[in-house]
Amino acid sequence: MKARMAERISSLKVMAFAAAMLCLALAVSAREPVSAKHAMAASNHPIASAVGAEIMKKGGNAVDAAIATGFALAVVYPEAGNIGGGGFMVIRMADGRSIAIDYREMAPAAATRDIYLNEKGDVISGEGGPVTGYRASGVPGTVAGFELAFKKYGSGKLKWAELVEPARKLAAEGYVLSRRLAELFKAYSSRLENYEDSKRIFLNGGEYFEPGDRLVQKDLAATLERIRDKGAEGFYQGTTAKLIADDMARNNGLITLDDLKNYKAVERKPIEGSYRGSKIISMPPPSSGGIVLVQVLNMLERHDLRSLGHNSADKYHLLIEAMKRAFADRAELLGDPDFNDVPTEQLIDKSYAAQRAKSISKGKATPSSELGAGIQVGNEPQDTTHYSVVDKDGNVVSNTYTTNNLYGSAVTAKGTGIILNDEMDDFASKPGVPNIFGLVQGEFNAVGPGKRPLSSMTPTIVLRPDGSFWFEVGARGGPRIISASLQTVINVIDHGMDLEDAVNAPRVHHQWLPDEVIYEPYGMSPDTIKILESYGHKFASSPRSIASATAVGIDKEGYRLGVVDKRADGAAVGY
Repeated sequence: MKARMAERISSLKVMAFAAAMLCLALAVSAREPVSAKHAMAASNHPIASAVGAEIMKKGGNAVDAAIATGFALAVVYPEAGNIGGGGFMVIRMADGRSIAIDYREMAPAAATRDIYLNEKGDVISGEGGPVTGYRASGVPGTVAGFELAFKKYGSGKLKWAELVEPARKLAAEGYVLSRRLAELFKAYSSRLENYEDSKRIFLNGGEYFEPGDRLVQKDLAATLERIRDKGAEGFYQGTTAKLIADDMARNNGLITLDDLKNYKAVERKPIEGSYRGSKIISMPPPSSGGIVLVQVLNMLERHDLRSLGHNSADKYHLLIEAMKRAFADRAELLGDPDFNDVPTEQLIDKSYAAQRAKSISKGKATPSSELGAGIQVGNEPQDTTHYSVVDKDGNVVSNTYTTNNLYGSAVTAKGTGIILNDEMDDFASKPGVPNIFGLVQGEFNAVGPGKRPLSSMTPTIVLRPDGSFWFEVGARGGPRIISASLQTVINVIDHGMDLEDAVNAPRVHHQWLPDEVIYEPYGMSPDTIKILESYGHKFASSPRSIASATAVGIDKEGYRLGVVDKRADGAAVGY
């Protein structure tokens, strides 16, 4: 009786904490910059942001908080938060050090160049292909990446277990489903229902959840308990690894025990550039985001965008043309730097940008068919979530991680509660053929054992001209991530917007191929569209949302600011 009473009290405490944090988050997340004196966490779920803020309140730094937020998102934001995927973390410590941690998924040893092609040489769709089912998953990197960040850059004041435990409790005790999440489960039921544990956990065995129901994830809680107690070893070896590998073996999957045991997160040199005196710090390959963002900024720096105006046809013309050229380079020249000679330094050099920009004509669009990579070397998600953290000392973490598609491969590894990624689609399954995002990619990004697929994730930190931290931004939304992050930077630096307006302002997207401009509802006047069409630009058949961004910053008075895009849900929480 006493044990049951203690368990009930513990459950009520967890639920009360979550409810209190949710109320706090909602109270502070009105559409204006959330401000706090000491620290700020912003993510796509208010409970996860609250967990991050609480970790910093207990003495943890931004890295500690980012890890705890990431684990919490794996529970409360299952469509994109994950421990079954991977991503990138850009850190700037208060002492000026900049770090990039690559915990991108890796192709299993059994993955070969043509593994996703059928007998006709076409990319396999459905089960057995790179998007859905057991063969679509790369080896997850999230847990290894978080452990690397914790050991090297955590505060040292909190234990690993303290960062994982809030997520474990949320999984074990459950949380109340919002209308959005309950409806999203139904919307993706045609994929999830094909896999036993996905159907049981997220579709309530086929009965479906309603808004206000509690989602309890006992298997995930047990997995998180092993990670809490044993660190990354509790994921990549032992019970969890065996459950994943056994389920893969039963279903013709690719990931083995050796693949899991051999996974390594790595530290890389961040991409560093400048724009109108401000320093830009972003993620290097195998993320394409940092290179493309800096390339576009370098091409635009020669023009006075402020005088052109935020929504002018001429400003959009320059932006679109610069995007085309940078995405053309992305398609042919970028891939895993451990397997390819990626010309990173040349691509982000301002003289190279000047050469690329020479072909941009005033008032005339260049057809994408006439553009290729500007360098010749050698031979040749949709869903993601980004979250942002800044602590009282000025340490900053910009983290984007993903399972690629919403709910990844749709597979929940039996007995683990882990939704596995479909990140193999980020490789060029057949070089020159578009993936699910319409991106055309070259031989540098062909499938190969041990390779990390090219990504569009763009966690980015911006410093003021005096070297102090200004703001951080990243986004979710496949290749449109780059456009959302890029235009937030432009909106702040060129157009003088505050962080809230910069994140929420209308934006455009062009990725070279297909040769069309994606634009947002109410984001561009009919007159502006007509002018751009007269220049030769082609527009998508209908407007759509272009990614959703998350950002934190520090204003000149030292207050921490947090913004979650109006295009998404979530909240910024500070103290």
